[in-house]
Amino acid sequence: MNKILIFIITIIGVSMTSNVEADVYQFSFNSIDGKNINLNDFKGRPIFIVNTASLCGFTYQYSDLESLHQKYKKDGLIVLGIPSNNFGNQELSSNQKVKEFCTINFDVSFLLTEITDIKGEKGHPFFKWIKKEAGFLAFPKWNFYKYLINKEGLLVKWFASTTQPSSNKITKEIDKVILQ
Repeated sequence: MNKILIFIITIIGVSMTSNVEADVYQFSFNSIDGKNINLNDFKGRPIFIVNTASLCGFTYQYSDLESLHQKYKKDGLIVLGIPSNNFGNQELSSNQKVKEFCTINFDVSFLLTEITDIKGEKGHPFFKWIKKEAGFLAFPKWNFYKYLINKEGLLVKWFASTTQPSSNKITKEIDKVILQ
């Protein structure tokens, strides 16, 4: 009986002291140009992260994302687009094509990552963290899910594909995070 109790306490203790961190600063991505984007470099700044796709019905949201970037960059907001081909195979075939598409069609100047897996075994750890932090509903079901990270690196809100980046729902939350 004592051995079982010690075993259970050991298991609980190990699981409580795991290396899981509660903030976003543990993650990095490769940029669309092949450079490292380390979220730790953005400590103290709000971050707005969106999984994107060039050929999706929601692709027009790139315009709103660029507008958010322009409106809030003076306040330190980082906008990060993460192109992915995981939902309906709606991403272009190369990082160069994605960059050209975003530049030509939407004049995107915010940060873009390389084409990144979101779901499955190869899914980026950031999205696994999203699921752990906010639950199954927050995990992307389609392109253009949005995540607002506060200045402390904590997920404060998430929004589904249908919520436009320029909506009052999102801008009010960004305003709150900026004022914190």
